Amino acid sequence: MNFLSLQHIPIEDPGYIKDLLLADGHNLTTIELDKGEHIPLDLKSYDVMFSMGGPMDTWMEYDYPWLIEEKKAITDFVLNLKKPFVGFCLGCQLLGEVLGGSVVKSDPPEIGFLDVNLAEIAAQDPLFSNFPNTFKALQWHSYEVRGLEQNPNINLLASSKNTKYQIFNYKNYAYGVQFHVEIKDDTVSSWGSVPEYKKALEGTLGDGSLNKMKLESDKYLSDMNLLSSSLYQNIITKFK
Repeated sequence: MNFLSLQHIPIEDPGYIKDLLLADGHNLTTIELDKGEHIPLDLKSYDVMFSMGGPMDTWMEYDYPWLIEEKKAITDFVLNLKKPFVGFCLGCQLLGEVLGGSVVKSDPPEIGFLDVNLAEIAAQDPLFSNFPNTFKALQWHSYEVRGLEQNPNINLLASSKNTKYQIFNYKNYAYGVQFHVEIKDDTVSSWGSVPEYKKALEGTLGDGSLNKMKLESDKYLSDMNLLSSSLYQNIITKFK
């Protein structure tokens, strides 16, 4: 299969999912938008599009004009070509905006390894049917999607205590995932070096919270690797 990954900062790639798909011999094309790389105009040859996280927000088009290009590409891939899409964190919010939702400030921000709770409808979902009803995942966001209930083609698949749209899908082939299960053993350390991420972390959890996050990452990493493996296997079998 041919995968396309739209990235906004080099250290946020598909992570463990990337390792799995490359090990299985699939093709991955990475577009580093923050470095001036452009999305291919012809997207028909790609089977699945990923849109990853980043320190910017969906509305920052003046500072990051490539967000306009990315929103157009997501619109084309999802609404015109009707091809599988998975957006993580910022990518989730970009999909939500494309589908008519709004991206608003979270109150409070969600940062840490927190519970995500599946809705009953997720039991029939192509990608998340074999996820546990409640699981831990890394949250690191200060904004979230709202207003998607206005689109009748969207299903709410999972929520957390403070964020309604932790997972949603559009017609069972385009997905927004607000949290991170794709992380690896060095993810928290790498993300903690990004000024915007560090500021959000310490502003929410206090000084020294990065070390606590590293310990929690070690604790939950194997579980999240299993969830990543499940998500990856479902992507390649359901969307082949």
